[in-house]
Amino acid sequence: MNSRKTVFIREVIRADGSGKPCEPITRVAVLAVVKNPFAGQHGADLSQLFDLGGALGEELMAEAVAQLPGDPVSYGKAAIVGVAGEMEHGAAMIHPKLGKPMRAAVGGGKALIPSNAKVAPLGAQIDLPLGHKDEAWSFAHFDTMTVSVGDAPRPDEIVLVMGVSDGPRVHPRVGDGPITD
Repeated sequence: MNSRKTVFIREVIRADGSGKPCEPITRVAVLAVVKNPFAGQHGADLSQLFDLGGALGEELMAEAVAQLPGDPVSYGKAAIVGVAGEMEHGAAMIHPKLGKPMRAAVGGGKALIPSNAKVAPLGAQIDLPLGHKDEAWSFAHFDTMTVSVGDAPRPDEIVLVMGVSDGPRVHPRVGDGPITD
């Protein structure tokens, strides 16, 4: 698989930014740093990256879910592509084969998995979008977890990111009312 490293980030939120307590909400992200076989190439058949994304999902997603104390309710995926690659390389990792193992690990997944991809230098952060796994319009679950790996991506690497949460945003005040826009 040519993975250089895997990083797990587990955060437990017990209060909002002003200190108002909440029921604990746990979010877990797993970041896999892999060699980009298409760095410096453009226009290639990217199906190898489809397969790599799916394999990493099968290998790592259940472990991320196991770090939650509650049932997973939200999920998301992202990719940071090193500067010798292109955004389409990240898209190939997170679409079309990563979704199936992510849905299997969370025990459902009727809703689209929110995603994000970008080309960026070493140490770049990415906003991992999170959304409810079954209710696409659950506004309380529209969330973001900002993550990075200090020594990645190198120019010829991709950082694949998968995330799960066992709760919504802290004290959501934007509810699940009727959609009017």
